[in-house]
Amino acid sequence: MYTEKEIKAPNGIAFIFVLLAAQIASVALVITLGKTGGVMAGVTILLTIIIFACWFGFFMVAPNEGKVLQLFGKYIGTVKLSGLRWANPFYAKSAVSLRVRNFESSKLKVNDNNGNPIEIAAVVVWEVVDTAEAVFEVDDYEDFVSIQSEAALRNLATSYAYDSHEGEISLRSHPVEISKALREEVQDRLKKAGVHVIESRISHLAYAPEIASAMLRRQQAMAIIAARKTIVEGAVGMVGMALHQLSEREIVELDSERKAAMVSNLLVVLCSDEAASPVVNAGSLY
Repeated sequence: MYTEKEIKAPNGIAFIFVLLAAQIASVALVITLGKTGGVMAGVTILLTIIIFACWFGFFMVAPNEGKVLQLFGKYIGTVKLSGLRWANPFYAKSAVSLRVRNFESSKLKVNDNNGNPIEIAAVVVWEVVDTAEAVFEVDDYEDFVSIQSEAALRNLATSYAYDSHEGEISLRSHPVEISKALREEVQDRLKKAGVHVIESRISHLAYAPEIASAMLRRQQAMAIIAARKTIVEGAVGMVGMALHQLSEREIVELDSERKAAMVSNLLVVLCSDEAASPVVNAGSLY
C-alpha cells in the first residue's frame, strides 16, 4: 500500500539562473577546447548535453495541486509547493487536484427497506488527501468516487424505509441522521483511494411514479387520522373540564343520563368538520 510522501523541489526561478550560467559556461568551454580536441573536449560536450537536458526538468504546480513524481515506475514523492519548480527531467509528473469537489449522482430507482420503489439522488463533497493512494491504489480515482458513491447510496436506500410510521429513522423524516449515515458509508468505500468525504446529503427523494399517487393517498389518510386523534383528545379534555367546573361551581346538577347527553352533544360540536347549528330548548331542562 502506498502512502503519500511530500518532498521539496527546488525553486524553478532560481534554478533558471543556475542552469543559464552553467549552460553559457559549458558552451564557452566547448568552443575553447574544441579547437584543441582530446578527451576533455568530449567530456565538455557530454556535460553541455546533460545541462541542456536539465532544462526539461521544469514544471508548474498550481495552488491546491500536487505533482506525483515517479522515476521509471518507482514512486519518489509528491510536490505540493505551488509555483515554478525543478526536478529530475527523467521524473514522470502526474497532476492531482487537491481542491474540494462536488459529485451529484444520477436519480437512482431502488427499493426501500419496505420494498417500495423510490427515486433517490445525493450530493457528495470530497477532496483528495493522499495523492499516492489516489494515483496508485485505484485505476481512476474520479471514476472510483462516482461509482462507489452511487453504490453506497443504493445500499443506504435499501437499509431504511422511505417514511417513518413508529418513530424509527427513515429517509424522509430524519435528514441529519441519514446524511451522517451516508457520509460514513461513502467514506468507508473511498478511504482506500486517498479521498476524504467532507459532506454528503440527499438531493432528491420521491416515490417512483408508478406508486406515487397511492402513497400520496396513504400519507393523506395517515395525516387525517393523526389530526382526528388530536381533535378527539382535545375534545375529551374540554368535556371533562366542562363537567368538572359545572359540578364544582354547583351551577346545575346533572344525573348520569343528562351527563351522557351533554357529553354526546359536546363531542359532536367539538369534533365536527362543520360548525354546529344550535337548537334552543325553550322548555324545562327535564
